[in-house]
Amino acid sequence: MRAIFVLFDTLNRHFLQPYGADLMQTPNFQRLASKSVRFDNHYVGSLPCMPARRDLQTGRLNFMHRSWGPLEPFDTAMTQVMKKQGIYSHLVTDHYHYFEVGGAGYPNAFNSFEFLRGQEGDCWKAHVAPDLKRYRKQYHAAQYSENPGDLPLHNMINRDYMRKEADFSSVQCFDLGCEFIDTNKDADNWFLQIETFDPHEPFHAPERLRARFPTDYDGPVRDWPPYARVSEGKAEPEEMRANYKALLAHCDEQLGRLLDKMDALDMWRDTMLVVSTDHGYLTGEHDWWAKNRMPAYQEIAHIPLFIHHPAHMDAMGQSRSALSQTPDLMPTFLEAFGCDIPDAVRGTSLLPVLSDPSAPTHECVIFGYFGGAINVTDGRYSYFRYPENLLDQTLYQYTLIPSHMREHFLQAEMANAELVGDLAYADGYQVMRIPVIPQSPWYSSHGPAAMEDGVTLLFDVRTDPLQQEPLQDAALHAAMAQKLAGEMRRNDAPPEAFARLDLPRIAETA
Repeated sequence: MRAIFVLFDTLNRHFLQPYGADLMQTPNFQRLASKSVRFDNHYVGSLPCMPARRDLQTGRLNFMHRSWGPLEPFDTAMTQVMKKQGIYSHLVTDHYHYFEVGGAGYPNAFNSFEFLRGQEGDCWKAHVAPDLKRYRKQYHAAQYSENPGDLPLHNMINRDYMRKEADFSSVQCFDLGCEFIDTNKDADNWFLQIETFDPHEPFHAPERLRARFPTDYDGPVRDWPPYARVSEGKAEPEEMRANYKALLAHCDEQLGRLLDKMDALDMWRDTMLVVSTDHGYLTGEHDWWAKNRMPAYQEIAHIPLFIHHPAHMDAMGQSRSALSQTPDLMPTFLEAFGCDIPDAVRGTSLLPVLSDPSAPTHECVIFGYFGGAINVTDGRYSYFRYPENLLDQTLYQYTLIPSHMREHFLQAEMANAELVGDLAYADGYQVMRIPVIPQSPWYSSHGPAAMEDGVTLLFDVRTDPLQQEPLQDAALHAAMAQKLAGEMRRNDAPPEAFARLDLPRIAETA
């Protein structure tokens, strides 16, 4: 068995033709759909980027125990299991968060990896005295900064080194992915992960693709939406959405290059291909940009998944309605390679669904951000349950590597840390339980102080797919809360997770 996993970042399925979108053309995603099984009820697990990747590698949910953080010593990573079984794993990525303080361990879980530079605020090229006068004219004030520690300044510098399409790190990711395939096309037992940060913001796409989506905007570069409510006029939102479409068109072309390679080498008969994303993105829907701060609406939580398996060629071009989510990919890959699935895994292999659409997966799945709502869907209803007060709740981080995205935990955060040894998923390790404090750098950037609209909501996503009309049915709210508590227990949620959502009675009696 050989397997290729293509992981895009911030891929909104509502822009993809195979999912019925008419916002733009995505011909290579259409090609992919004809060669694979499309999953129509696939959801996120933990949000955002790095929590999702921990879900992918471990097959279990991160977000009830931990915010953004590295692979832990007690984690059993998918590619580590593969290594022990003699399966070679290789990562090609431009996802620079892996190389920050809070991304430790992920690339090292592979046999080998290649890292391409320059996405977003990657600290890549060194300009001690950058051309600020030129940048001030070139870029919109909302994505301009003179602070050496800010992402926008690094981004402006990085773009100076992307003069032609071949310079784009996403292009180089697929270059190197195809190189790996050419080098190893006659070998067996390998796993290749091609992972690109695109179409994550800023939406910087080649000019020829940007020209496909004209707008009336006439101003400096405006392709980086804020993590905020939509407050701009008409022209700027249209410009930012057009830039997202252009970057998604670029991703579609890169995917097409991989599909061409598989066609040329007749790989469909002996190679598995899985394509997905970590999460979606709001491009103005619900009057919001981006993610993190608002409820996990469908545009964020309901994500694309395509699976091609050579043993299921008869299923190509079909779709499946089985409920699935990000942690399911780890046991799916392990089963495909004949590996034992660790006891700590809570995801479910999706291989049985390829041959039998009625094969059981999940009755419901939960997802969310650490410190925010815990959300549950059964495929029809989507229920967001928030604590009564986001700024007044008991939270603990469970970790042996106390680091945030770009820095270690503060001394004040560690002051009341204690060791606990009864965590079901920790493989017997004693793990630090660290109280969350408002002074934490994470608290205001990705945590409770950054979140808004913290009101418990329930939607029928079949009859109200845009989630415009919250349901007020008390019995249905209670039923979904019961399902939520049951999934929290199945996923080893800590006791305080029930208390913060006022679910202890339900948890005990369900």
